[in-house]
Amino acid sequence: MSLLRVERLSKSFGAVRAVDGVSFEVGAGELYGLLGPNGAGKTTTIAMIAGLLRPDSGEVFIDGRPLGADPQRARRILGVVPQELALYEELSARENLEFWGRLGGLSSRDARRRATELLEALSLADRAREPVKTYSGGMKRRVNLACALLHRPRLLLLDEPTVGIDPQARLGILEFIRHLRHEGTAILYTTHYLEEAEALCQRIGILDQGRLLVEGTLARLRERVGGDRLFVLEGDLRGARPEAWPGFADRFRVIQLTEDHMVTAARDARDPVECLRDLLSLPVRVENVTVKRPSLSDVFLQLTGRELRE
Repeated sequence: MSLLRVERLSKSFGAVRAVDGVSFEVGAGELYGLLGPNGAGKTTTIAMIAGLLRPDSGEVFIDGRPLGADPQRARRILGVVPQELALYEELSARENLEFWGRLGGLSSRDARRRATELLEALSLADRAREPVKTYSGGMKRRVNLACALLHRPRLLLLDEPTVGIDPQARLGILEFIRHLRHEGTAILYTTHYLEEAEALCQRIGILDQGRLLVEGTLARLRERVGGDRLFVLEGDLRGARPEAWPGFADRFRVIQLTEDHMVTAARDARDPVECLRDLLSLPVRVENVTVKRPSLSDVFLQLTGRELRE
């Protein structure tokens, strides 16, 4: 049974349809990436799953039961790491953790014990008694994550947990998240870093303008673009109109076109040498052609027509 099931979830703010009929599931030990550009509806979706916003329609199920039927039970199962830091800067990491632990229903003794475990696991023990305001961005992100883990949630919502931190701190957080998944935690993960989603997630859903456009494993998403290969043309492509080139649209699909490069995929399983021959004979000045494996960024471009951060 899925720990999280979202069915036809919708939410509007005035005339703006922020989330429009979104459905997906996340199972135990699964890390599901929910990706989309700014304003796609990711944070609104997470807020409804966390019970912070009431959906206009649709239903959220936590471990098989509707969220609204027993909110207290859902809170015991669910941990939420918001994009904005939810910490008291004047308090130490230990004081923050023990405060949030008590607020989550732990006894003083259990809150202290669990805080110690998490501070050690996240390499914060040596500075645990210093005010959070003296911490680096990466350390604050680790404390923010620890606050959501005090009650050992079986389902974790992570809304851009590595935003704004250095690469070394990011690697540490990602490794800890992998550890949580291997222990059986179900994780819903949003990020603007596509390489994180490629490295972490078993399945990925792409959200744009409030709608879930597609979901699946990375391999299945790549198949939608061009199987195992894409062709990248570099050269003078100003004013290029591929739709007007004789026979081109029957043989190739354009993923991206700019003034100096074009990414395209063959429409069938043709021989790569034949594809290269066709591309080099196009009525434009081509300086270089390379073949690459489709990335998550290519999938995103094909589906939305824009970069993830736009």
